[in-house]
Amino acid sequence: MMTRPHQQTEKFEHLTTPHIDEQFMAIALRLAGRGLGATWPNPSVGAVITHGNEVVARGWTQPGGRPHGETDALLRAGEGAKGATMYVTFEPCAHHGQTPPCADAIVAADVSRVVCPITDPDPRVAGGGIARLKDAGVTIETGVHAAEARWITAGHILRKAERRPFVQLKLAVSADSRVASGDGAPVWVTGPVARAHGHLMRATADAILIGRGTLQADDPKLTCRLPGLEHRSPVRILLDSKLGLSPASKLAQSASHAGLWVFTLAPPNQNSTDALTNMGVKIHRFGGGQPGLISPAAALECLADEGITRLLIEGGPRVARSFLDAGVVDEVLIYRGTRELGANGLLPLVDRDLKEFEADTTWKLSEARALGDDNLVRYRNGASLATLERVAPEPRV
Repeated sequence: MMTRPHQQTEKFEHLTTPHIDEQFMAIALRLAGRGLGATWPNPSVGAVITHGNEVVARGWTQPGGRPHGETDALLRAGEGAKGATMYVTFEPCAHHGQTPPCADAIVAADVSRVVCPITDPDPRVAGGGIARLKDAGVTIETGVHAAEARWITAGHILRKAERRPFVQLKLAVSADSRVASGDGAPVWVTGPVARAHGHLMRATADAILIGRGTLQADDPKLTCRLPGLEHRSPVRILLDSKLGLSPASKLAQSASHAGLWVFTLAPPNQNSTDALTNMGVKIHRFGGGQPGLISPAAALECLADEGITRLLIEGGPRVARSFLDAGVVDEVLIYRGTRELGANGLLPLVDRDLKEFEADTTWKLSEARALGDDNLVRYRNGASLATLERVAPEPRV
């Protein structure tokens, strides 16, 4: 097997036996997080190879989805994988795709033990990877940090189980819970630290979505503009039912180097599309949902078919409300600034405020933190958590 230069080993002598698996799986999950937004249509998987309390190698799914996290770790470990334990955040694949099965690579490397929290609902795997390892005599441990593993792999799981990506809704509101209304340029209600965190969220998304209203109000570019992460900009998705996107917009002007897909109800019209397609814009046409609106379910199904696993919604109140009403939002991130907008602001959900996330037991508070002078509150959808647990259970051993 081809090997990379052997990684410097790292010892964790402070660990006690009952906590070793939890500690190393936590590292593997951190590694999986590195690939979020860069590996679609494949999931981002982290892997750690150890001997006792010593880390031999780390790996994670590389940009474009290959090599897979397990293979990446094995290449780094070389002969150090023999007799080792591998901590992997997702069931190793068991099918031949564009690369051979990771389960076969683990067996060939003579890994003696695999700690794997959850199964892959992809019918080409669905327990087959674990079965392949067991048949080869590899010891299997399951369930370690299973909830965290499901959440970080939620995009892949939902795409396979529900034919849609994982959906995050971002809301930036004032101190009095209002949304700013732009007039052709953005109006900031949060400070630089919160805005930088928002750009980091873009870097972990496969695609970012807005509606026509946000385009008109802000003329946004929707790229990631953190230094060193510009290449991690997501595919931009515009819901534009009448196909009124101007070639002079920032979105269209940047289409040649940052993907732009326009979802529209407008019938084919050569004159209205030639200029955009020549600029690199990809146009998807839909039948109607509600009159004049693109169905959120149809939009998400299209994205899943295109390989998108993680979607960040940064649209205005109407788009936010439509996806929430459709029951397809898995996580809500609320950035709250310090200034008040009063009568100049808009309700963030058309005719509703944000109290529903506090009052509705469906939404589970998962994070509350300061970002400079502002703060971030994150809610997870309890129904989504239940779905992930049902379709990606612990492996049977």
